[in-house]
Amino acid sequence: MTLDGLLKKHGGWLESGPEEGAVISSRIRLARNLRDTTFPGWASKEVRNHIWNDVLLAFDGVPDSQTFLRWRMDELSALDRDLLFERHLISRELAERQAGSGVLVNEDECRAVMVNEEDHIRLQSLQPGLNLQKAWDVADELDNALEQNLSYAFSSKLGYLTACPSNVGTGLRASVMLHLPGLCLTEEIKPVINAVSKIGLAVRGLWGEGSEASGHMFQISNQITLGKTETEIIANLEQIVLEVMEHEKNARLRLMSKQEIRVHDHVGRAYGILANAALMATGEALDLLSALRMGIDLGLMPNMARREIDQLFIRIHPAHLQKEAGVVLTPEERDIKRALLIRKFLEKK
Repeated sequence: MTLDGLLKKHGGWLESGPEEGAVISSRIRLARNLRDTTFPGWASKEVRNHIWNDVLLAFDGVPDSQTFLRWRMDELSALDRDLLFERHLISRELAERQAGSGVLVNEDECRAVMVNEEDHIRLQSLQPGLNLQKAWDVADELDNALEQNLSYAFSSKLGYLTACPSNVGTGLRASVMLHLPGLCLTEEIKPVINAVSKIGLAVRGLWGEGSEASGHMFQISNQITLGKTETEIIANLEQIVLEVMEHEKNARLRLMSKQEIRVHDHVGRAYGILANAALMATGEALDLLSALRMGIDLGLMPNMARREIDQLFIRIHPAHLQKEAGVVLTPEERDIKRALLIRKFLEKK
């Protein structure tokens, strides 16, 4: 499959999954580095290329390595790198790197291995819904397979050694993507975020660190990687996510019991704009689609499925629109194409 082939399908992590109402997906990332090798940020071009080749050789020992697609960043256009970023397959930092940096992605997009990002290796496992345990099992299996042919930088005292001190230890970042429009509409989201932050978890937007919560999407992840086992980190995060989900559920119930007209108006206005707009910016589209997704969960949009909206969340982004068009588009042309894409989707409902 080529990069263009990605446009004809959606990632397996956008299928149905456990507890999927307020939850979009679960992700595990593992940071690993090679022993006695300079971290990517300080490594020469030759060293980075050598690391890329070593990882590719090690990958031959992965049981289903033939199902992984392989792309080097210095061989991709800026648009192609943006496409991979929009599909949550690479980080923005990797997209900006060049020689020796790349990614290996399996065909259902549930596993990815970034090479020479901040660390030599970043393993990623994505699963639909709230399924951190399966995401961890998949990542751990891939990690063990690679370690058979690679020598990791590891300290018996500190654990896995990483470029950023905050990742030392397990090297594990577990995160869950949540859709929380109820808490946003009731203006209860800030107290929830503050409470979660006080117990050692991070709350970020749709694109992770430094991003805003577009479309009422929030990522909750662990910050502590040292001094706790992977099992403890995952169990703690899942417990907090379940509590946040309960808060979101209660917020929606209060909205429907005390402000039902407001909710119907909120969803109906969003549908009206999306069904008729000729221009649609990314941020506006995300917020309006968020209203439709909540309407689906509340039974107000019986002819739609929430996963169809989740897939639109990806398809309406700039690189996807331009790759589908086959040309580079101006911002206004993208807004026109985005509005048309959404209108055509709604016309079929």
